[in-house]
Amino acid sequence: MFRLFLALALMLACGATQAAKLDIDSVNQAQFSQDRAKDADPMLIKAQILLDRARFSPGLIDGRLSDNFTKAVAAFQAANGLPSDGTLTKETWDKLTATSIAPVLTTYEVTLRDVRSRFTRRIPARMERMAHLRRLGYRNLREKLAERFHVGQRLLTMLNPRARFRKAGVNLVVPDVARSGPPPAVANIEVDKNSRQLRVLDPSGKWLAVYPASIGSEEKPAPSGTAEVKHVVHNPTYHYNPKFAFKGIRTKRPFTIAAGPNNPVGSVWIDLSIESYGIHGTPDPGKIGTTFSHGCIRMTNWDAEDLASMVKPGTKIDFKGDAAQSENARSP
Repeated sequence: MFRLFLALALMLACGATQAAKLDIDSVNQAQFSQDRAKDADPMLIKAQILLDRARFSPGLIDGRLSDNFTKAVAAFQAANGLPSDGTLTKETWDKLTATSIAPVLTTYEVTLRDVRSRFTRRIPARMERMAHLRRLGYRNLREKLAERFHVGQRLLTMLNPRARFRKAGVNLVVPDVARSGPPPAVANIEVDKNSRQLRVLDPSGKWLAVYPASIGSEEKPAPSGTAEVKHVVHNPTYHYNPKFAFKGIRTKRPFTIAAGPNNPVGSVWIDLSIESYGIHGTPDPGKIGTTFSHGCIRMTNWDAEDLASMVKPGTKIDFKGDAAQSENARSP
């Protein structure tokens, strides 16, 4: 009988580590631990939000271990003089939590303007058919708020299990991803093809920001050498030229896709001095760093917009590394 009781106690204890409590307090008060919850770990959520604030972007905040998270931790470690293997150690945790004292989760009241946004509820998969739409807006309020707070829709739902994301006046638990103003002295941008990261450097070579990115493919590799920023276009339209010959596009005629965050180049386009190449956003933030691109540098909309606030015409872009791609990367 005692052995049965002990076995049940151990099972319950193991179950507790597998399914950690997830609410505003459990995340805000999370402390370093070697244990990991099976899904949406509070400590990882806190770490991801702090990395996002510090501009060592983990991409989509989802509370899970991922390549983007590991690379963000490694970049933060390297910038702070720590061993940069990407493992979230106690030393790294202490350094990271010291970067910001504000709670990582906060509440947000849904506004009437949020609810009355111009949604595009049905977006076709084929680009040719997207060209028939007048706008490529968010599909619904959940998607809009998830992007505003840099969080996966699944995690946003887990943090707000009773919310219906339809009514104004509802208070939601969301990540506080407010970043400080853009750095005053940006010297140049590094695009690292091998690590699939974009780095912002100051005149001394210090990393001011590091973002995950999808960079080129075997079909259409990213450029090499050096380029410059020509200009920035917010809320861009997308123009397809048949000479691109992208896979899956059958038409031989040019077409234009209307603006909106679900446009193929997302909410911002940073035009480069190399014809037809740019740095831009995406309608699929969860795929950044794990997929190829059509030659350009693709980032989450929020990271691309953050970068756009730092660059100006003439900002230097250095392409580093070769065209080698990770075995985990795949075509979108």
